[in-house]
Amino acid sequence: MRILLTNDDGVYAPGLRAMRKELQTLGEVTVVAPAGEQSAVGHSITLLTPLITQEVLDENQQAMGYAVEGRPADCVKLALLELLKEPPDLIVSGLNAGSNAGINVLYSGTVAAAVEGSFFQCTSIAVSLVTNKPKPPNFPLAAEHARRVVEQLIRHPLARGSLFNVNIPNFDKTPIKGIRVVPQNIAPYQEKYDRRIDPRGRLYFWSGPDFGCLDPHPDTDETALCEGYITITPLHFNLTHTGMLAKMRDWEWTV
Repeated sequence: MRILLTNDDGVYAPGLRAMRKELQTLGEVTVVAPAGEQSAVGHSITLLTPLITQEVLDENQQAMGYAVEGRPADCVKLALLELLKEPPDLIVSGLNAGSNAGINVLYSGTVAAAVEGSFFQCTSIAVSLVTNKPKPPNFPLAAEHARRVVEQLIRHPLARGSLFNVNIPNFDKTPIKGIRVVPQNIAPYQEKYDRRIDPRGRLYFWSGPDFGCLDPHPDTDETALCEGYITITPLHFNLTHTGMLAKMRDWEWTV
């Protein structure tokens, strides 16, 4: 099996290294990932600047893949169109440091990389770990859990371009109870900005570190993660509101 591995934390992130080691038990892994951190960049791509690309080595000085001066979606696009000799059988994005549940899916560079793979009709899986800062995450154990989930997913006959979002709970807080397939939580998040004045008297704002969902919908990725379950959410990128579409076709329109 040929596997393309990417992320949004950067090519040298410990989560990616741990994920690579686990995926190598399943097949040949090629890394194409951002040269630096690209968290929360969503599905942005680079148009007006060159995508500088450099080969990178692993800890054993063996070829690992490529670092790209671009976004996660750039990495997948470039890998599939230019860098890989053969198309991958699977794309994995992660292992991300931090949850990508709920509406974080829309901000996440990790998920965006998987979505880009799905655009190209590749089975794609985004994988994230709920972290408890400042304690260092146990990426090797999380990657082991993630690999088991990947193994179980690909055992099934999947349509081309299948897309999945996997989140692993903070097992420092509670033992992992199992795996649940759940929908994405769409309840709003609580967000705060720290209002400050700089030394020149100018007003500025700094996004606060607490970004949580105070009242998540039951039986969703957010609630299942809090209960200690690994969550799997099948996604698609068709944003069409089909119910509204049907209604609007009956409206009278003039030009």
